[in-house]
Amino acid sequence: MSGNFFLSPREILEKAGVTPGEMQIEPQERDDALLKRSAKGDENAFTEIYRRHQAPVYRFALRMTGNSWAAEEIVQDVFMTLVREPKKYDAERGTLGAFLYGVARNRIMKHLERVPRHLSLDEKGDAAQESLVQLHEQMTPARWAELRERREQVRAAVLELPAEFRETVVLCELDEMSYEEAAHVLDCPVGTIRSRLHRGRALLLAKLEMLRDVPKRANAGR
Repeated sequence: MSGNFFLSPREILEKAGVTPGEMQIEPQERDDALLKRSAKGDENAFTEIYRRHQAPVYRFALRMTGNSWAAEEIVQDVFMTLVREPKKYDAERGTLGAFLYGVARNRIMKHLERVPRHLSLDEKGDAAQESLVQLHEQMTPARWAELRERREQVRAAVLELPAEFRETVVLCELDEMSYEEAAHVLDCPVGTIRSRLHRGRALLLAKLEMLRDVPKRANAGR
């Protein structure tokens, strides 16, 4: 499978054995109502759910795995699970977005158990890189190289964090979730989120400092 490949919402429905149908979608219709319609084969309802939630789930998976192919597989698995087992989501326990993050987290942890720690960091298409591309013409080559190196250092440092700290940093710092939202996704107390985030930030800063010092040490040895 090549990078940036996603099944369409219709293909996900068909692969899950649901016959697609169509009904009119209200712009502000709630996720739980859309999910009920999706479970009956309403393709428009599932497409709207996918449109609302695919991108943040993908970003979370990409930031946790450092691999676009793995992130795409996880996203596909998350939405296949939603189609096949919609009753697993309980609206009284939280938002659909939080539920999807939880499903994604389970798939991510299984993925991390199977793969070696040295992961490819040469990923393209994420929001940070897109922003840099838009500013490319306004920057000198030296500035461009500096920003690219810094972004790669941050990505490398995040991927080196232990999983429990990495997911907290990704959710709270990169996905900008509140402590309460992250606690719901990770099914742990808010105090645990604060503690993990504090330690995760400290580890991240230490790793970034070490990465920054590598060129200095190399130059000093010449």
